[in-house]
This record gives sequence, structure tokens and C-alpha cells, in this order.
Amino acid sequence: MTTTLLWVSLILLSLAMLGALYRLLKGPSIADRIAALDTIGILLLSMIAVLGITTGTRAYFDIILVIGILTFIGTTAMARYIERGVVLESGDDGTNN
Repeated sequence: MTTTLLWVSLILLSLAMLGALYRLLKGPSIADRIAALDTIGILLLSMIAVLGITTGTRAYFDIILVIGILTFIGTTAMARYIERGVVLESGDDGTNN
């Protein structure tokens, strides 16, 4: 019963990922595409977590942490690019020169 529910959740997560992929490709604005990319990252994390629970392996949880960090950094960088036009500005290293 539990295994069946986990596989159903994997199928539903993959369908949600297809919807987010559609928004990523057809999104009318850059903000929509960034939100879709972030959603795909979160859905990928969820799918890996469900797969880890299904197989009973803890090795997947390290992968989840890495993907979560990369998703956060990517979303933050893209939001900063939309706001300012650049990701890193000159003098943006924290020093007061």
C-alpha cells in the first residue's frame, strides 16, 4: 500500500514537472520562467526524496542538499539579474574601497 502511494506521488510530481516545464518554455516574462525553474528544482528535490524513501537509501539525501543549495543560488542570482541587470557588480566583494 505504501509503495503504491509513493509511486503515485512520483507520477504526480512528474506531471507537475511537465507543467512547470511548459511554463519555463512558454512563460511570457522572465519572472515566470525563473519561478518555473525554481519550481522544477523543488519538484526534483521532492522526487528524489520520494525515490529515497521508496528504495530505503540514505545516499539520496546528500544529493537533495546539493540540489537545494544550487536551486537557491540560481534563483537568487536570476532575481538579482532581473532587478539590477547584472549578477555581480564591481566593488561587490564586500570591501569598502
